[in-house]
Amino acid sequence: MQKFGIAEKNIFDVSGKVVIVTGAGTGLGESYAQAFGEMGATVVCAGRTQSTLERAAAAIRKNGGEAIGLSVDVTDPDAIRHFMKQVQAQAGGVDVLVNNAGAEIVEDFLSVTPEHFDAIIGVNLKGAYFMAQAAAEAMKEKGGKMINIGSLGSYIGLAESSVYCSSKGAIVQLTKTMAIELAKYNIQVNAIAPGYFVTPMTQQFYDDPDHRAWIESRIPAGRWGTGKDLAGPALFLASSASDYVTGQVVIVDGGWLAG
Repeated sequence: MQKFGIAEKNIFDVSGKVVIVTGAGTGLGESYAQAFGEMGATVVCAGRTQSTLERAAAAIRKNGGEAIGLSVDVTDPDAIRHFMKQVQAQAGGVDVLVNNAGAEIVEDFLSVTPEHFDAIIGVNLKGAYFMAQAAAEAMKEKGGKMINIGSLGSYIGLAESSVYCSSKGAIVQLTKTMAIELAKYNIQVNAIAPGYFVTPMTQQFYDDPDHRAWIESRIPAGRWGTGKDLAGPALFLASSASDYVTGQVVIVDGGWLAG
């Protein structure tokens, strides 16, 4: 009988890997960063505001991990290329990208302006696209892992979130096409689609008793998600345990879409 060697090697091990997490200063991005820091990775906390990134990186270091904070405007491809050079210089390369940075403006479809459209698409789609492109250039000699971040809005419509849902639907298709094109470089590309988690982006929904009750009534698990709920899927997709998994989306929603 074939022996897989799983007992001798922890296939979920990410220690020593350099992991970039965009949008790492707050919300779910900070949770991803903390999880990788706890598991022994060197975490590059990336985002717009250096002070929040430094705070996130300091928290990881306080818990015994390794982390640095580097600011970047993900809507600017030139800034992304400069950022990636900084990562290579300071961390020695990149093994994993968690493409998490996101933006949302809650408003009625008829009220959306071109400026608001560009603001959301610029972060959620353009930013994810060109961050992944730069990371792929850095990974293609030795392989790597990319984790794009989708949403329930990748699959269902959400009122007053037309642009956001459009961008997150696109993330699913981007993940599939990247997986096909980057396979020859031994780069696996997958996505996580979180359901409802309490973050700065969703706080207004959580604070509204009627909206909160409507959301919770649709979650079979009966509760909102926590950062800990995303740690397992993220570690799986970043580790060698997922070497034959690419172009897929792991939905982490407490069962919402199952119904």
